[in-house]
Amino acid sequence: MKENKNKNMKIVAGLLFILFSLLFLILLLRITYIQATGKFAGHDLVTKAEERYKSKKTIEAQRGKILDNKGNILVQDNPSYDVIAVLDENMTTNKKKPRHVKDPEKTAIQLAPLLDMDVNDVKQILLKDKKQVEFGKSGQGITNDTKKKIEKLNLPGIGFRVGTKRDYPNGDFASHVLGIVRNDPTTNKPMGISGLEKSLNSNLDKKDGYVISSEDKFGFKLPDKETKIVAPQNGETVRLTLDSKIQFFLETAINKVQKKNNPQKIIGIVSDPKTGKILAMSSRPSSNPNKNDITYYTNDVVSYAYEPGSTMKIFTLASAIEEGVYNGNDTYKSGIYKMGTEKIRDHNKGVGWGQITFEEGVQRSSNVAFALLAKKIKPDKYYQYIQSFGLDQKTKIDLPNEANSTINYKYKRDQISTAFGQGTAITPIQQIQAASAIANKGKMMRPYIIDQIKDEKHKPQVVGTPISENTASETLNILETVVSSKNGTGKPFKLNDYKVAGKTGTAQIFENGRYLSGVGNNIFSFIGFAPANDPELVVYVAIQQPKLQVNETGSVLLSEIFNPTMKNSLKYLSVKPSSDTDKESSDEKESEVKISSYVGKSTKTTVENLKTEGLNVITLGKGKEVTDQFPTSGDKLIKNELILLKTNGEIKMPNLYGWSLRNVMYLANFLDLEFSFEGKGYVVKQSIKPGTFINKKDSLEIELKVNED
Repeated sequence: MKENKNKNMKIVAGLLFILFSLLFLILLLRITYIQATGKFAGHDLVTKAEERYKSKKTIEAQRGKILDNKGNILVQDNPSYDVIAVLDENMTTNKKKPRHVKDPEKTAIQLAPLLDMDVNDVKQILLKDKKQVEFGKSGQGITNDTKKKIEKLNLPGIGFRVGTKRDYPNGDFASHVLGIVRNDPTTNKPMGISGLEKSLNSNLDKKDGYVISSEDKFGFKLPDKETKIVAPQNGETVRLTLDSKIQFFLETAINKVQKKNNPQKIIGIVSDPKTGKILAMSSRPSSNPNKNDITYYTNDVVSYAYEPGSTMKIFTLASAIEEGVYNGNDTYKSGIYKMGTEKIRDHNKGVGWGQITFEEGVQRSSNVAFALLAKKIKPDKYYQYIQSFGLDQKTKIDLPNEANSTINYKYKRDQISTAFGQGTAITPIQQIQAASAIANKGKMMRPYIIDQIKDEKHKPQVVGTPISENTASETLNILETVVSSKNGTGKPFKLNDYKVAGKTGTAQIFENGRYLSGVGNNIFSFIGFAPANDPELVVYVAIQQPKLQVNETGSVLLSEIFNPTMKNSLKYLSVKPSSDTDKESSDEKESEVKISSYVGKSTKTTVENLKTEGLNVITLGKGKEVTDQFPTSGDKLIKNELILLKTNGEIKMPNLYGWSLRNVMYLANFLDLEFSFEGKGYVVKQSIKPGTFINKKDSLEIELKVNED
């Protein structure tokens, strides 16, 4: 029995020996194979080892800047931060120094005001069953100033993810032109979704770089290992034809009317008719692209076609003059013009003004006068002029989503009514292009807003010559009487310093199969040229359905935008006042200061002289000689306006309290500072303390508040 037991044990031991020997042999063969091939389970072990110790770090690029015609920044990338909250308790290893949100309610109460969120909404986010949470749009892209305020609270578990934010330093300023950027939800890359940000996305787009290096588990670079660097590619810089100062004049005037009369829409354009450059463009409704509450993305200047009303009479008048069928001294019976069973009525309910001359008919904006002129031109010929003025096709301006006109010309009534701006829909930008032929001696210029991308500069382009130089000159002379004569509908647009030629327009609004009725249910518009004899600027303004106050007319409302915009822009461009207009008051003359070049001159003497002129002088540096200045030579300032002088030596930050946003922007651009702001009104807080030495690219943040007094 004992012998059998020993025998069995020997057999088992032998089998185990054979089994372990086989396993050892298999393991040995496997190790030999891995050593020979460097592969395991289909994976390259060398590659895996390298990957484990390789570190890839992103070098963030900058999306392209958008500048105005003077190089001032309209859009740029700035550092920003996304707020995050760690909810995972396992992240805390030391209870005295918690690294997760320990008290959601207390955290919500302190954090909510800084994110402009409801306390309960923040609390609900902090109570989620997740390891880490974010705070939606309210917690994205916050400024460095807000970040510092949050950091001062020392809230456990609240941290930040560093990134960049598309910054529009001027806020709601040509917002539909510039457009906005949002992160693509699939790629998380910034993408333009409207305006130039969208149409120029491929030019403005950036490409991040990266650094790949070999590091040990402690993050130290391994010796004898190469580092691969791929440089970031910044987006291209785009320079526009927009002039920030003229844009400011337009925006300021529009804002006043918007606040007072709350119309459905406002449209404003300032153009240089000799080149086609758009110097200012704005529309309402609009919003601040720095915020996330944008609901209206349409640029009505290029995308909204509507009945132009009597501004169309400009082109009918020019066509009649060119055809030789206009004689201002000829007379006609105003009031009603019968066309079979159809009747054309003058705007005073068909009453008219009796037997009057065609010149008076133009001044009074008589529909009957222009119906008769259209008949004299003949329908086929008049349609050729519509085409010659480019009113039947897109202008091809360098802005996205341009709409085309709708020329209704099938029926006899339409052929006549088109001559005085009814039954046909045209965009504001088409009218601006056509108006350039009137202002530019018959040569029609294509409107454009992109001056330069990289090294490619836009050149002015003549796109037609619908009328002769003599016709253009005569048209302007007649349109000047629309503003200056006692019968003219354009009397509210008269300026003291410059002769204005122009034409008013009042169009009905076609909606749900009918024309709207009632006070203010119109689109009021005006196209003005100044100086009238040789226009430097064309300004178009339109207002849809304003809430008119007692005894207030559409023209008076439009003049509140047109007059200050045109006058201030011409003065800013140093255009000489018309010699035979009423002279500006001595007070206005005395309040204006022409800026010379002060570079190389004594700082002390220059400051004393400028202060004597009544200017607000800010000296940067303590040098005895002026090295740079803003504004530059040739500009004009009004008394108490700001002038910046730079001298040698280190520069200290001035006290910005009470400064306007515009003046701080001038300072930031002048000193090449990174700039951002919160709020509106005047400066109440600045991130760089007064008296602090500053350098280029320092980050300046300001807080603005409206004076409630």
